[in-house]
Amino acid sequence: MTRSTRTVALTASAIVFALGATACGGTAGGAGSGPAKGGTLTILNTADYDHLDPQRTYTAQGASMDELIVRTLTGWDKTGSSPKLVGDLATDTGTPSQGDTVWTFHLRQGVKYQDGIEVTAQDVKYGVERSFAPDITGGPPYARQWLVGGDSYQGPFQGKELSSIRTPDKYTIVFHLNAAVADFNESAAMPGWSAVPKAHDTGATYDTRVWSDGPYMIKSYTRNKALVLVRNPHWSESSDPLRQQNVDEIDVRFGQDQTVIDQQIKSDSARTAITQWPIAGSDLSSFANDPALKSRYYEIATPGTNYLAINVNRVKNIKVRQAIEYAIDKTTVRGAFGGAAYGDYASTMLTPGLGGYRRFNLYSSNPAGDVAKAKALMTQAGNPKLTMSMAVGNLPTLENFAAAVKSSLAKIGITVNITPIGVAKYFSTVANTKNQYDLTWGSWIADWPNASTVLPVLFDGRQIAKLPQSNHNLSYLNDPAVNAQIDKIEKMSDIGARNAAYGALDEQILKLAAVVPLAYLNVSTASGSKVGGVIQDTVLGQPSLVHVHLKH
Repeated sequence: MTRSTRTVALTASAIVFALGATACGGTAGGAGSGPAKGGTLTILNTADYDHLDPQRTYTAQGASMDELIVRTLTGWDKTGSSPKLVGDLATDTGTPSQGDTVWTFHLRQGVKYQDGIEVTAQDVKYGVERSFAPDITGGPPYARQWLVGGDSYQGPFQGKELSSIRTPDKYTIVFHLNAAVADFNESAAMPGWSAVPKAHDTGATYDTRVWSDGPYMIKSYTRNKALVLVRNPHWSESSDPLRQQNVDEIDVRFGQDQTVIDQQIKSDSARTAITQWPIAGSDLSSFANDPALKSRYYEIATPGTNYLAINVNRVKNIKVRQAIEYAIDKTTVRGAFGGAAYGDYASTMLTPGLGGYRRFNLYSSNPAGDVAKAKALMTQAGNPKLTMSMAVGNLPTLENFAAAVKSSLAKIGITVNITPIGVAKYFSTVANTKNQYDLTWGSWIADWPNASTVLPVLFDGRQIAKLPQSNHNLSYLNDPAVNAQIDKIEKMSDIGARNAAYGALDEQILKLAAVVPLAYLNVSTASGSKVGGVIQDTVLGQPSLVHVHLKH
């Protein structure tokens, strides 16, 4: 999952701008009194969400906000020492059969939309089906990859149904898969597996009209300016194991520079506000090192990686790509994002703690790079005088990062032309195959804690043609050996063997020099002193607001 800067990696997933143990940002009242009720929470974000339409959401901020508006079949309880998968809209985490190729979920009865109409299995079926429509782009690839017939289905808008999703009764939904997927129920925690009532579907404009079955519903939404959520009067906490409905209203404001937001939060002039976007690199150390901010500064460890994708179709010479691997000075790159508090230097795409992670470093052991080695590789490549395009989001932090990359590559004779892209649409822009660059900044969080949501999504070359408007393979790597290994791993039933194979695949991909891992992500955000109940969400790499309240 992409992170809107951080984005979101994780994945994750994921998902994943930028964008451990969970912790709360404080509670109001004495022991047993419960969280305070009422008031308006303000969210200060530098840019709008890419999407809130649950079938199109694939950034960490969007997925985190959707948790307040829509419910998914399963969900992650993040209140304990580690995330635990539980039933959300479903009564439990699902029942597999026929060798994990069939998954059955039973819905909770009495869950209602904002108009009081009950949520049904047919609504979930329709919600998943609409993700196949050509104009519902940007979401995860899993439904299309896994559901029988998904490779040719074009969505429900012409009255056609996907027969591999069955609803034998009002509260039961059954998914028939084309292969065994042992962790299908973990994917079902993503927004794409949520219900959409057909009568309220507005197609490509559903982003601003999402119909709520969660604790909050959209009152108004002006893109790039403001979003206002109010209580869903038909939501019931007794039927929801994950969420609370403590504040009366949530006002999201877009458009301020992140440094301005940071100062409002730090000075506590915005006492009832929080930011979902990462603290600006220029401000991060001052937050991380200030003891007075400890209770409202959230440093969230994530299964995510910040990276630079090298388009192998445009940068064809592997010697040049290897030279780039050696030339990048990760100390200046990480410095642009805020230094050590941003995360450890990365040498792999899989992150420490994620199943399949294996520690290795194929290139410079010095994070400052090895310019001499890079120059030698450029000599082997024939000393080409190259000019490369580079895509980044148009935030000061990211532009400083791009400047650091440009400086590094200038030392080996490569000129970099930086292309800033509006951050609200950055990932949907670079995911469109019509928009290709030599170098592309990326950030990925595992969609759920599994390597299957990292390497296949980012490097399976067959997805480039299948998902031309939702391509997350920014390296445009379509290597037959990599593709074959992905298929082989997906058929493995032994978890240990599967993880070991993913670790080997990570190294196989890095040998092709298609991507430069830069840093393993910590996502750092903060809130005002009156904000309580914030959960550090290590799945999305976000401050989770499902229990948020205001201290009185």
